[in-house]
Amino acid sequence: MAMKTLSTFSAIACLLASTSQADVLVRFIEGAPKDRFVISADTNACAGVAKTVTIDLVTSSGGLIFDVTGQGSGVEVFQPFELTSGADKVTKASKLRDGDQVLTLELSQVSKDMPVSFTTDLDDTQAGRQITVSGSEITGAMVNVTQNGKMYVGTFESDARARVATQACAS
Repeated sequence: MAMKTLSTFSAIACLLASTSQADVLVRFIEGAPKDRFVISADTNACAGVAKTVTIDLVTSSGGLIFDVTGQGSGVEVFQPFELTSGADKVTKASKLRDGDQVLTLELSQVSKDMPVSFTTDLDDTQAGRQITVSGSEITGAMVNVTQNGKMYVGTFESDARARVATQACAS
């Protein structure tokens, strides 16, 4: 009986000491006149860990670009980069120029309950209607997350979402 109790206790202890993946989730939401990105975590494990999140559109199926000014590579409507939530978690943002395909944000934390989001305009360079970006046009774009000196990579799927599995941490 003591052995069975010890085995049960060991199994429970292993479960309690398990680690959690603190995946970073990035969602693209097509909108008019502004498109939106939302960066969050799938759990609040490791929420206080600083991360650098880079959205890289170079490999997107639609050849997407950021259209942030009235001059440059974008077409018709443009929207500058604007943080709409979680600005207090953004310690640095790369300067975004019209036609750029890469944006990097340094974040003090990423959590499930308090996402970081921003608006801007994306245009595609490979379809007939460049001002409207469908979820499938962002397919293949990359999200790189650097955490504790290690880089993790995710890819946008046709549902306009990218999941980046980062290092495990104690829950």
